[in-house]
Amino acid sequence: MTQLQACPLLGRALLLAVLYGLFFALPVQAEEKPRLAAPPPGKALVFVLRSEREPVPEQVPVLVNLESVGKLANGTYLTVIVNPGRTHLRIGDRILTILSLQTAANRSYFVQVEAVPGVRPIRTRTRAVSETEGRHLLAQSRFVGGAPLAAVGATPSRRPPAPKPTTAPRPPPPSQAAQAAPQIPPTTEPARKSAFALIANGGSFKLANGNQVVAGLASTYDTTSKAVYGLEAEWRSKAGIAVGGEVFHYRNELVATGIPSGQQEVLAVMLNGKYYFGAANWFYPFVGAGIGYAHAAFSDGFTGETKGPAYQALAGAEFRFKHIGLYLQYKYLTSTTGNPGKEVKIGGRGILAGVSFAF
Repeated sequence: MTQLQACPLLGRALLLAVLYGLFFALPVQAEEKPRLAAPPPGKALVFVLRSEREPVPEQVPVLVNLESVGKLANGTYLTVIVNPGRTHLRIGDRILTILSLQTAANRSYFVQVEAVPGVRPIRTRTRAVSETEGRHLLAQSRFVGGAPLAAVGATPSRRPPAPKPTTAPRPPPPSQAAQAAPQIPPTTEPARKSAFALIANGGSFKLANGNQVVAGLASTYDTTSKAVYGLEAEWRSKAGIAVGGEVFHYRNELVATGIPSGQQEVLAVMLNGKYYFGAANWFYPFVGAGIGYAHAAFSDGFTGETKGPAYQALAGAEFRFKHIGLYLQYKYLTSTTGNPGKEVKIGGRGILAGVSFAF
């Protein structure tokens, strides 16, 4: 197999990998009905989701108004139908986290549960999130069941107002107090909302222009690049948006008129923006674009350098496993360097593969 055949074959491999991930993401898409559920007339609907960046293997029980409605593992969710009014959620087993919601009729509410890694017995952080963030988390989660109104005994909104702060509240029954009150931990530690990632990759890259005039000499390139590698650093939000910087390197041999051989070495520094689609909690296709600067240095048969603006389009997929991921990327880079009349086009396209590390 020649090097010129490598880029098309890697392109097919990337397409097969994306289709493979989408095939195994079908069970997630099959659960669209519970994700798009609406509250029954006059009731409220609560989505309780568990999502954490560093998975904790234990499941956590979920109680709504002191009634058990199920257990959650990382990447799962359940639904609960309640009457409008004050609804109390208790998350956990030996150590409980409590959250109260004031629900209204015909509305949906979203609660995120996140287990704290490295803590035993297991401890969780629980918070109400916006519908936008909740729907995004639902797209990455698996449905594990729901509980009807009769199972949770929600408190109706017509209950008398709570007593004034100066009046001591009536204590709960002894069995409830022994279960919940002594075990409520502080919840001052905020939930993690974003991540920082490093990506190292390499692969195949091919110049788009094989015949050019370089330094006034007609030149022919070996368009198959060597020493192709890149390093990226990016900040990722839970909404799927990522921004960061990249350094990309490649080298090509060329032959110019009257010169036996030469070498062009390119270093591009780019600012990138990407969007990751959460097809599953382990599979993230993405698209992106970048803008930056490219520098080409010539050696061997003649010496010199040229530089200019660079632009690129990106597409690919990441397979995430806790803090480590496998990365596949298609890159189309365009850059015209040098002064007018002496331009050198150093862009091209390629397929890259590598690993990512999230912190």
